[in-house]
Amino acid sequence: MTSREFQDRLARRAKRAGVTLVPGMAARLEAYFRLLETWNRKINLTGFNLPELAPETLDRLLIEPLVAARYVPAGAAIMLDIGSGGGSPAIPLALAVPSIRLLMVESKTRKAVFLREAIRTLELRDADVATSRYEELLARPELHETNDLVTIRAVRVEPRLLSNLQAFIKPGGLLFLFRGATAADPAETIPPPLVWSATYPLLESLRSRLVVLAKRPVGRQRST
Repeated sequence: MTSREFQDRLARRAKRAGVTLVPGMAARLEAYFRLLETWNRKINLTGFNLPELAPETLDRLLIEPLVAARYVPAGAAIMLDIGSGGGSPAIPLALAVPSIRLLMVESKTRKAVFLREAIRTLELRDADVATSRYEELLARPELHETNDLVTIRAVRVEPRLLSNLQAFIKPGGLLFLFRGATAADPAETIPPPLVWSATYPLLESLRSRLVVLAKRPVGRQRST
């Protein structure tokens, strides 16, 4: 598939989702996708059949993060992505919000090498990779309460996970949970100081949604 054909197909999927691609965005998303496709032949970065370029593939890897970018608060400056794997949603989201500083956390070394190559290829100057399990980062106090936004996809959401992740979020900051069609909302299992903020539909084609949790500032936490 030529670059023109790829970008035309991407633009159609974006339009279907109500997303406008700013000048240069389609080319950068294509560069990321082509890199992902090349590396996926050597290491398992995603289960999607990338050469086939099915609509679901474009929607999940590229379009869904662009829709989620609508809900990044104005002024958000620092973002932490947990279990970054092949780089989605973190990289497309960072491309859509170029003012944000991104740290991707990936425990598998080869995947982390790919993420660093993607950063280099896309010239994401305010992005970095931590080759680590996120639990190991809890021992680094300089990362505590420093992020305006933490994002995570494709994991089972449990109270312990949420309790750990909130340590990285500034008071008033947000946690984005990317949820698929069958994943349950964690409404009954949200530990303080996190509170449910909103649930937004992302893509009708995937029946996906974005669950947004907020970290309540200390002075506004409810007493027990």
